[in-house]
Amino acid sequence: MRPGLPSLEQLGTRWVVFTGGEPLMHSNLFALCQPLRARGIEVSILSTGLLFERYAAQIAEHVDSAIVSLDGPPELHDAIRHTPGGFDRIARGVAAIHAVCPEFAIAARTVVQRRNHRALTETAAAAQALGLASISYLAADLTSTAFNRAQPWPILRQNEIALAASDLAALDSQLEAVAANPFVVDSPAHLARIAQHFRAHLGLTAYTSPRCNAPWVSALMTADGQVQPCFFHPSVGRSSMPLTQVVTSPQAVAFREALDVATDPTCQRCVCSLYLSP
Repeated sequence: MRPGLPSLEQLGTRWVVFTGGEPLMHSNLFALCQPLRARGIEVSILSTGLLFERYAAQIAEHVDSAIVSLDGPPELHDAIRHTPGGFDRIARGVAAIHAVCPEFAIAARTVVQRRNHRALTETAAAAQALGLASISYLAADLTSTAFNRAQPWPILRQNEIALAASDLAALDSQLEAVAANPFVVDSPAHLARIAQHFRAHLGLTAYTSPRCNAPWVSALMTADGQVQPCFFHPSVGRSSMPLTQVVTSPQAVAFREALDVATDPTCQRCVCSLYLSP
């Protein structure tokens, strides 16, 4: 393990994030939350929010917080998601959860891409109007096989999502505006990386890795039981054995010992980061 980082015993388990949830939430989701929270583990759901209204009572009772994907103000969000009425469903779901538990924390997460890069301030205003606690932004992942992609996007699809050189000035202006908004939780450095990511995709600058220690402090378990160091790196084992054994296995240890985040090509193209101080 990299010197200066906590051991598994020192770190413990801090939280679990469940992603997805549509068109149906897993039947055992809330039952699984109970033993996790009983051990002091925080549970969060990262979701499109389309099922919030249906499961409002269960979410408020069994989950600590939620993050909803928000791609823009109402019309733009629905167009990007190809879901007529989707924004209104999110609004009803947020209201339903807050009716059960007014202090329940729901944040917005916006993936920045060509269709919404001029509406980042409008998206923040829409999130506030929904009664959400905060908003954060990520650049669209253009080239990886993360997020259940069978293979990387073809160039045509990448170009549909990526910004053109003529879009960069508008993006810079929007990022400068949201950086001054206290409702936005991202640091100025994180927001600057969004612009840098799209410039690197255009060949205008080099890709640079974020500050990240995810493989040393966390693990990702997929629905089929694969355990990955993060969303972007490949599996180091399966959950057929205890998780502690997977993340301390020779394969996992060898991966961490060989990984140099600063120079690794996968890390250099990463759109997110996780850094926990020892």
